[in-house]
Amino acid sequence: MKKPLLVKHFLPFIQWYALMIFIAIGIDFILHQLDLVFIGRYLGTVGTIVILLSFMYSLRKRKIIASGSPKNLLMLHEYLAWAGSIMLLVHAGIHFNAWLPWLAIVMLLITVGSGLVGKFILKKANESLKERNLVLINSGSSKAEADKILFFDSITVDLMKKWRIVHLPITLLLGVLVLLHLITIIMFSK
Repeated sequence: MKKPLLVKHFLPFIQWYALMIFIAIGIDFILHQLDLVFIGRYLGTVGTIVILLSFMYSLRKRKIIASGSPKNLLMLHEYLAWAGSIMLLVHAGIHFNAWLPWLAIVMLLITVGSGLVGKFILKKANESLKERNLVLINSGSSKAEADKILFFDSITVDLMKKWRIVHLPITLLLGVLVLLHLITIIMFSK
């Protein structure tokens, strides 16, 4: 029996996103219980460095660096960005004393969400399209007939592949907000 569409395509996305938030809340709770809240302050720096390391994939993809397998670097990008985001969420905590850090956290959550869309939903949609194409061909349809039947699905998947057009500006906006956050910290620290 096939899994329902929602479970097959969206559940992994929701699980990873929720897991990131629950881990951050759990770590923050433990730090508060152990009276080690100050560690959260340093997780901002560590998390930012971890996320910056994840950009090795982008550098390799744009041929700025020549070493490393793109597939392995993509996997490293996904996990380092996710882990760094957890650290930044712990760093942010539940504090309502400044708007700029909250804007940066909202952009972080949006950026992670758009990255997970690329990782899970686009991948599943592409696999589903290929699977349906194979089923049509195996049931006697010609390649041209299968392409015609799946035309709109194919266009949808092709449009979804352009998610990077959205992911990149969101990531850049996150970077700008982080820089502004750092500048204000430097300006207003004693």
